[in-house]
Amino acid sequence: MAQTFLHTMFGPGSRALQLAAGSRASYARMEGQGGEMDALTGRELDFIAARHSFYMASISEDGWPYIQHRGGPAGFLRQISGNRIGFADYRGNRQYLSTANVAGDDRVSLFLMDYSARRRLKLIGHARTSDDPVDIAALMEPDCDAEPERAFVIDIVGFDWNCPQHITPLFSEAQVALATQPLRDELAQLRARVFELEGKHS
Repeated sequence: MAQTFLHTMFGPGSRALQLAAGSRASYARMEGQGGEMDALTGRELDFIAARHSFYMASISEDGWPYIQHRGGPAGFLRQISGNRIGFADYRGNRQYLSTANVAGDDRVSLFLMDYSARRRLKLIGHARTSDDPVDIAALMEPDCDAEPERAFVIDIVGFDWNCPQHITPLFSEAQVALATQPLRDELAQLRARVFELEGKHS
């Protein structure tokens, strides 16, 4: 699960605060079970493949934390193999902040949200960019007209699932349309019936 994630993210300061708060023993047991990485399972890969967007944090060339939103059709962020995931980077505002950041420090953190189900997944890993046409083509979405500039390839070190507390449920237009379709069908039937009855009495 999150053993390697926690072992990687916890530092002396957080461990000391956990000790003072009485939570250190349980976290220490989890850390002790950590290995080289937290292996992604079907649960994590299915969650990743269903996302339309995510947030990626990197470290700027001056040491500042920088976070960027990435969006696309479901599946644009996908598994390449094992714990390696990636996405195609299309031409945008040409600031190249994340691209420059990972060139100097390859550590990144990804935050993936499912607002409707109130679930969130945190990922940490090492990222690199690739200009290889084969890498780019493997991560492009079908029928995409945008111009790709590179591929982002991320080797995941650890992950952690968060609890649903404080996540406000949000629903996409497609989800709302699907949920309300039976009501709209019933309304259409009622309208047709009213029209039929009005015709009989005209």
